[in-house]
Amino acid sequence: MEERNLEKENQKIKGNENPLGYQKISSLLANFAIPSIVAMVVSSLYNVVDQIFIGRGVGYRGNAATNVAFPITTICMALTLTIGIGTAARYSLYLGKKQEENAAKTIGAGICMMITFGLLYALIIGIFHKPMLIAFGATDNILPYAVEYTSITAIGLPFLLVMNGMSNIARADGSPMYSMVSMLIGAVINTILDPIFIFVFNMGVGGAAWATVIGQIISCIYAVLYIRKLKRVKLKRKHLTLSFKEMGQTALMGMSNGMTQIAITLVQVVMNNLLVYYGAMSEYGADIPLAASGIVLKVNAIILSFIIGIVQGMQPIVGFNYGAKKYGRVKEVYKLAVISELVITVIGFFIFQLFPREVLSIFGSGEKEELYFEFAILFMRTFLLLLPLAGIQMISSNLFSAIGKPLRGALLSLTRQVFFLIPLMIILPQWMGLMGIMAAAPISDFISFITVMIFIIHEFRLMNQKENSIQTTRLAKPVSE
Repeated sequence: MEERNLEKENQKIKGNENPLGYQKISSLLANFAIPSIVAMVVSSLYNVVDQIFIGRGVGYRGNAATNVAFPITTICMALTLTIGIGTAARYSLYLGKKQEENAAKTIGAGICMMITFGLLYALIIGIFHKPMLIAFGATDNILPYAVEYTSITAIGLPFLLVMNGMSNIARADGSPMYSMVSMLIGAVINTILDPIFIFVFNMGVGGAAWATVIGQIISCIYAVLYIRKLKRVKLKRKHLTLSFKEMGQTALMGMSNGMTQIAITLVQVVMNNLLVYYGAMSEYGADIPLAASGIVLKVNAIILSFIIGIVQGMQPIVGFNYGAKKYGRVKEVYKLAVISELVITVIGFFIFQLFPREVLSIFGSGEKEELYFEFAILFMRTFLLLLPLAGIQMISSNLFSAIGKPLRGALLSLTRQVFFLIPLMIILPQWMGLMGIMAAAPISDFISFITVMIFIIHEFRLMNQKENSIQTTRLAKPVSE
């Protein structure tokens, strides 16, 4: 009878607690990560679907144009992740500490930041997109396509930012399925409209751009409706303020993810210009390396979206349990996330190494077909050689942001892209030409993996010490009484 009463009391306590603190880790990660993975894969399909239809309807110059325009989207995603994941991370930590009022303030400030920065960014791109595209590596043949595409997609940037930001909030609030659906809606609409606008109405890259924008607007509307469905806090008008203190703290928490996207943008801009420069001195010319690299990076983005989905799925679990001082559960989430990442990236590795032409041919080729495939296959096999290690590096660096150590997370996020990859891409081609640009990626993947694992081992030792200290205090408490 006593055991039954104790069990009932435990169930009552659990009923009042956030399930992030006591449910089985594997179930939690599956419940949060799978919808997030679906959402991120679907989000990456915005660009991949555009590439497929543009490649078949316009040719490789159309694909090169969207490659040149892609940094504009990645900068937007940097803002989105800085604000969205920063808001979600702070929200999870406050919930773990049972500080609901601070959690509500965080949500309100995050929503205001999304709207403000989305509008400002769209305005900047609308005015300065042409010089930006030239700086991103557009050649004379590619620039007209890139200008047409970007002038339209700029309209959708605020909607993209708000939609992705709200999906992170919904996930942290315990509604990963809602987050997934909000992103699915736009991708489905984009996929339906792309062939209609490109092939039926002969709108070319402009048609692909309009399909993307319409999908983003409808997704955004659905995502914003979640404000009325928040489970853990009640959002009031007083919480919707642009406090510089709240903005700063949110940006700091999301910095690791935002810096990763900025680093991706820098890598792409540097790589585009290097490919044009060294490509012009090779048999491939300037346009083929530019188009092929864009295809490879966007195919790789599908694999990376799985990893980002795992990262986003583990973030609220890690944040809540670290805030609640349940360090053993934090380590368990990390280990399971790494195992899941390895399964996905190893499968991706074998596909890219064994079937590169089959993957690349989905996107069409255009003129100079054999030269195009020769370069694209070599680029895919070399650039993505150590993909599994890159995935571990991403999960590890984001762990630090989730536990409230954003500066360390941001610095580790920059190791692969900025501290190692960009310098190697500049140095190696001086001796190896185009091959040096490709070889820079696996070398930087290996060095950054070693670097981040040193920090992870140190952090786990600190968690073990804290865990032992808590256990010692608990054992000592009855004695003192």
